[in-house]
Amino acid sequence: MEIKFLGHASLLITIGESRLLVDPFISGNEKAANIIDVNALHPDYILLTHAHQDHILDAESIAKRSGATIVSNYEIATHYQTKGINVHPMNHGGNWSFDFGTLRYTNAIHTSSFPDGSYGGQPGGFIISTEEKQVYIAGDTALTMDMKLIPMTFKLDLAILPIGDNFTMGIEDAVIASDFIQCDNILGYHYDTFGYIEIDHKLAVKSFENAGKTLHLLPIGASLVV
Repeated sequence: MEIKFLGHASLLITIGESRLLVDPFISGNEKAANIIDVNALHPDYILLTHAHQDHILDAESIAKRSGATIVSNYEIATHYQTKGINVHPMNHGGNWSFDFGTLRYTNAIHTSSFPDGSYGGQPGGFIISTEEKQVYIAGDTALTMDMKLIPMTFKLDLAILPIGDNFTMGIEDAVIASDFIQCDNILGYHYDTFGYIEIDHKLAVKSFENAGKTLHLLPIGASLVV
């Protein structure tokens, strides 16, 4: 499994022949727009954690061009279905087997509304399970005790956690979250895009090191193999 960081909370995950695009916010991200070519993205699936603009901005145009299936909560999936896009609706605690593996839609503590203010359902995250690997994508979330439920069912190889603070967990809470989910291999995201969420990279890495964990902070366009 290869995970490419596309900036902010956007990821391109390759599992065998399948390509999963997570929360595409690229054309509106000044740090990513000149590095990532949106028109070169041809995913099979688009996973959306919630409806905020900095997570869905490019979803509609990419889905219509590529024919990708949008996977999200019921409200978000229905929103895109009315636009003629293929969708797969999910909700918290639910699992579904796709051709690349199994997805679980997990709890997250955040808000969720479309840019026009309409209701975007409840926010969530995803756990991707294949025969070889299990990866948790937390989405935008606060630290929550629900995370302690994850290792009862899953043995994670990687957790992708927001670390930018202000709108989500910060570094200290993300370290605690990694304890809750019993995963010492962390990919940080949702940081540095704009002033509210700029972080000290050295401090972030050191904080995880002090806890006996590894924090990956990828440059935009760089990849991590799990």
